[in-house]
Amino acid sequence: MPELPEVETTCRGIRPHIEGQTIRNIDVHNGSLRWPVSDEIYQLRDTTVLAVKRRAKYLALELPSNNHILLHLGMSGSLRIASSEEPLRKHDHLIFHLSNGLEMRFHDPRRFGCALWVDHDLESHPLLQNLGPEPLSDSFTLPHFLQTCAKRDRAIKLHIMDNATVVGVGNIYACESLFLAHINPKRSANKISKAKLSKLYETIRMVLARSIEQGGTTLRDFLHSDGQPGYFKQQLEVYDREGEPCHTCQRPIKRITLGQRSTFYCTHCQR
Repeated sequence: MPELPEVETTCRGIRPHIEGQTIRNIDVHNGSLRWPVSDEIYQLRDTTVLAVKRRAKYLALELPSNNHILLHLGMSGSLRIASSEEPLRKHDHLIFHLSNGLEMRFHDPRRFGCALWVDHDLESHPLLQNLGPEPLSDSFTLPHFLQTCAKRDRAIKLHIMDNATVVGVGNIYACESLFLAHINPKRSANKISKAKLSKLYETIRMVLARSIEQGGTTLRDFLHSDGQPGYFKQQLEVYDREGEPCHTCQRPIKRITLGQRSTFYCTHCQR
């Protein structure tokens, strides 16, 4: 699944091509996404895109009169900018025809993504209204993070992956952040020292910022808006490295299951 850095990379990739452009037309080749594409989406015709924004793993096209199109890439989705001459690919479900002659294509083989028309304040939408702070924003503070941990008797990995705690810390980035903070992913959040939690707070921000800078992780189904994969996976310390030697102590990386997700860590470095 594309995680926050991949979605942010997509946001930055498509923004220069669609901000300020008018959507001349939209083709819906398959509207059976996670939620059916409403006929309201045709209101996009002859509408100018004022801004492209990201909230958690959602992308939003800001339109006049406080209208938005809310997009989610699901498990395998992508957005890419293409010329009108480029042949469509299988699973190109939505085609946005832009006034600059380009097209933005929503590609989603598994159809777990969504494209929703929102005609009110975006933050009040049910999918967004209960989300926690953005990890790289000023609203995600160390005191806030320590306070949330003090109240939770659950595995720290599950806690930092909870979007009510902080958005966008998906499985890959949770594993990597916990390794760099030397914290066992199974430890209860309220049983970890403030010093270690402070380190974890810093590593979460560092790992996500670094991944955004490098273009996200190279996931099998994810492509940038220009069709190129990301590069962060080349620097992963523990994720998807079961049995391989830890880069620090050379002991084998272990894989367990937490919250029905594979979790990778070093039993020696993360105690």
